[in-house]
Amino acid sequence: MGSYGLSYFLEDMTGKLTGSEFVDIYGRMRLTLRRTTFDTMRAAYMIFNTTSSAGYSPHSTTQPLVALDFGPKNALGTISFPPNVSLPMQKYLIQTSSGSSKSRRFRASDGQDYCWAYRGQMDQEWACTNANGYVVAYYSLKPHGEPEYAGSSGCSLTVEEPYPHIAPELLASLLIMRHIAAHNL
Repeated sequence: MGSYGLSYFLEDMTGKLTGSEFVDIYGRMRLTLRRTTFDTMRAAYMIFNTTSSAGYSPHSTTQPLVALDFGPKNALGTISFPPNVSLPMQKYLIQTSSGSSKSRRFRASDGQDYCWAYRGQMDQEWACTNANGYVVAYYSLKPHGEPEYAGSSGCSLTVEEPYPHIAPELLASLLIMRHIAAHNL
């Protein structure tokens, strides 16, 4: 894929943790979060690449890129990267020295460490930085006063252009962070 000097602006179509489409406004990437199991013992989700240029349709049943499995009472469970990597979420996303449950680091498949932190700002509610402190991704809520649009939450995940290769990991780790915040874990 060529370099255009543009971040990947993935519109979060629902803004919900229970499932959504994350669609780049320029059509370069489409990730789908699907809830596959939900009962009193667990909630399971999968992230798929449904980018049409990759030969997938938005409703394809391809192999998942990432699987998230939460335990009873919204407890953290496991994160899996098919075909054979599975880790407890507590070990995948490790609390930083700040002591806040809303600041955690993880090692991505590129071997680099990244850290998500809650900022509570509309322009960057969550921000992910690399080891040098450079923001590589951030999640934004719909700006106050912006009109409602059918089929869109107004929320977005922005991934800086050099990092599309870890976009599924950024999305999965963000979803875990949002789950932690939503359930006060």
